[in-house]
Amino acid sequence: MNALADWKPVAGGMLTRWGKELEPSKVWQEHPRPQFQREKWRNLNGTWSYAVTSADGETPEKWSGEILVPFAPEAALSGVGRLIEPDEALWYLRNFFLDAPPANRLFLHFEAVDYQTTVWINGKEVGAHKGGNTPFSFDITSSVREGDNDLLVKVLDETEAFQLHGKQALEPRGIWYSRVTGIWQTVWLEEVPPRALAGIDLLPDVSAGAIRIKPELSGEESPGERLRVTASIGDVEAGTMEGTGELLLKIEEPKLWTPEHPHLYDLKIELLDAAGEVLDSVQSYAGLREVSKVRDGSGNFRVALNGQPVFLLGTLDQGWWPDGLLTPPSDEAMLSDLIFLKAAGFNTVRKHVKVEPSRYYWHCDRLGIAVWQDQVSSGHGSATKIKGTTPSWTRMAPNPEDGQWPDEAHRQWVIEYKRMVDHLRNHPSILIWSTFNEAWGQHRSMEIGRMAMDYDPTRLLCHASGGNFWPVGHIAAAHNYPDPSFPVRDARFEDYIKAVGEMGGHGWLVAGHTKQAGNPHWGYGGLPESFDHWKARYVRSIEQLARLRGQGISASVYTQTSDVETEINGLLTYDRIPKVEAAWLKEINRKALDVREIPLRSRR
Repeated sequence: MNALADWKPVAGGMLTRWGKELEPSKVWQEHPRPQFQREKWRNLNGTWSYAVTSADGETPEKWSGEILVPFAPEAALSGVGRLIEPDEALWYLRNFFLDAPPANRLFLHFEAVDYQTTVWINGKEVGAHKGGNTPFSFDITSSVREGDNDLLVKVLDETEAFQLHGKQALEPRGIWYSRVTGIWQTVWLEEVPPRALAGIDLLPDVSAGAIRIKPELSGEESPGERLRVTASIGDVEAGTMEGTGELLLKIEEPKLWTPEHPHLYDLKIELLDAAGEVLDSVQSYAGLREVSKVRDGSGNFRVALNGQPVFLLGTLDQGWWPDGLLTPPSDEAMLSDLIFLKAAGFNTVRKHVKVEPSRYYWHCDRLGIAVWQDQVSSGHGSATKIKGTTPSWTRMAPNPEDGQWPDEAHRQWVIEYKRMVDHLRNHPSILIWSTFNEAWGQHRSMEIGRMAMDYDPTRLLCHASGGNFWPVGHIAAAHNYPDPSFPVRDARFEDYIKAVGEMGGHGWLVAGHTKQAGNPHWGYGGLPESFDHWKARYVRSIEQLARLRGQGISASVYTQTSDVETEINGLLTYDRIPKVEAAWLKEINRKALDVREIPLRSRR
């Protein structure tokens, strides 16, 4: 049986044009980590065997069929279309062939598996991992052999409980979407030298016109070894140096990264032995930029990029797809959202309670789109002190209460937060971290806020966007629908950057491009009477935002990039058809972006 030839999407589901064109032999073939690339790697995406047992079940004796990795079984593009329950285990099996035993070390990489994963090679357990949103790897050198090798994977996924699951729900409704189980990003093999670069930290130093490069090394140290780093922009070399430990690579005539001018420096990082022979080499890149907050002449704090105030105008970007759920149908599809937003005059995305594939952030880096990155959320949040029902920013009222989390669940939350930051910290486009969205899973607020500020002091922190306000972090963000609002005169926010973390959500249904999931379609503030009415509502929200900017607001997020399941408040439909021309949006968005900044307060 030819599994690739037999694959087809689950019938009856909504497909994007990329899903319709998908070839199973070419699914997600791009290198998954643009900032850390070696030449010798092998993609393992494609058709695997799958089976479902009870959670405590043994290795299946029979397999149910084929699944297209990296799509979850709940997604149409997996070819399966089956819900995995919290008391079940999802199993995967595939074979890979090696012409010879590995000459170097061989690593097996998973970019993301939801949620608890155990892996065997040729019947030998090689590792386990807990967490559904960031990469993990195992050294499988001693477990593989020349010829055929069996790769077996078991996944457990409760979806809810204290597990970080973002917008997933066992029963989708309203703002909660379909569950996702198992492998949902690329799986791949990589050949790594005995003494190698295990990772790099890239810290831009704008004042020095340099990039600080801190290597992490693995394997047995080679006497006299050193690092050699070469930077180039285009085809022009911009700096090179050799040394040990942390290096400060000076850039000739440095060009800074901004959304308007997203300059990136290609990096070749080589580990040399005492004789100058190359032990290991990786390709990477970096951007020179600095994020801070500055106070304007009226006393309001503003987001600053490279010392200059910048207004961040973005969309709430859920990153969900009708045919792939959490997994975009292709790299091209994922890129298309960003190209549309850039053309529409947005300079930011708020990546909402989801961690995307690394290539997403690479596209943001090179296109010039700033990222406000959320931690993946959970339930069991804090109580919300609400005075009335409108405006919704009243949830930021004083004297909030924290949610109560068990110690083990809290420790896992922190582990997964730090993994996210470690995974993404080298991307220049990421300017803001957000630990909580609203009060979802909000707990031990001051402890977590201080931890997050200490863990990455080079970026801004929005502790709880639209959630219970505690005096920690750099940004206070209110949520208000449909039009933006913020309690600008509240003295509690005097020392914080003021932001509208969510607003808009004006819904519009495009016939033939919606996905009904058992609930009526909806948008915030009720649905407009006509498309002209929708446009008028959008204009009203942006004009109100422009006024708020004059009162001290420094960032705003419109809900949202695309429709998702029953939500029809996207600028794109769920299958990514534009509802309105990008050029029209860009012209309207200028009303918010072109507001004249108040001069900075004197630093004397």
